[in-house]
Amino acid sequence: MSGTTELAETYRSVVAAWECDVMGHLTIAYYFDRFTDAAFALIERAAPQLPPAAAWRTSDVLVRYQKELRAGDGIVARSGVIGASGEGLTIGHEFSDPGSGEVTTLVEHMLAPRELPYGGRDEQRRALARSVTAWNSPGFEPVPEPSAGARAIDSGRDRVKSAEVDERGELSLAGYVHRFAHACLHVCAAFGMTPGYMRENRRGFSTFETRLHLLAPPPGAGDGLVLASRLIAAGNSSLRMVHEMQLAKSGEPLARFHQSGVHFDLEARRSAPLPPELRSRAQALAG
Repeated sequence: MSGTTELAETYRSVVAAWECDVMGHLTIAYYFDRFTDAAFALIERAAPQLPPAAAWRTSDVLVRYQKELRAGDGIVARSGVIGASGEGLTIGHEFSDPGSGEVTTLVEHMLAPRELPYGGRDEQRRALARSVTAWNSPGFEPVPEPSAGARAIDSGRDRVKSAEVDERGELSLAGYVHRFAHACLHVCAAFGMTPGYMRENRRGFSTFETRLHLLAPPPGAGDGLVLASRLIAAGNSSLRMVHEMQLAKSGEPLARFHQSGVHFDLEARRSAPLPPELRSRAQALAG
């Protein structure tokens, strides 16, 4: 590796109103669309010999959401290769407000090579690995596993739609994460934080960290999926959970998604303590 370079701009746009969820901010799945765009833009710029989607696939994505994004907010992403281990690459994305320059989201995006019937990928990887970028993220601490007594919650069952697949015909990252975002609401409802409770009390759930781990080749259009979730921990306002996705026909594990967030005041736009009864029920679910 021949030294470090600076992060390069890889994405610039705004949050569309239809991309926002019932909490009033950008749905986490739509962040993942942008992570893919940013990663492939970086690869294409640095090493255009092969189409990025042909040579690389996502294996893991670790995200820290530092400031919520709402409809109309601008987004600029700057990205760089921050590590190369074995045959894989890690790309760092820094999302910021184009007006203030404030960093809103930090991402560590791990890519693994695809098997190709022709050459070129190794040359592309070498070119990318020569451009390692300085990265100042505080990193990601290990997350606990669910306790033996944590109750499994059925949190999803559907089929992959053709509109959800990417240019390779595989379920897109956003397609995974939409399902995990919906699974979160099933977990919340299981301890009493129901849609009715949230509407009546003007409360919601705001995610501050996620970790996506892809465990098998992505499914395609028509494949059936099932999800199960477990609550790992419940604090004064914070909640930590894990969602698991399987292929319905075989039970093959496809993905795991750790999600951490807070019980959220929708008016004040900040965390709020869980009511004692909800906290007690959540802690019982977590075992």
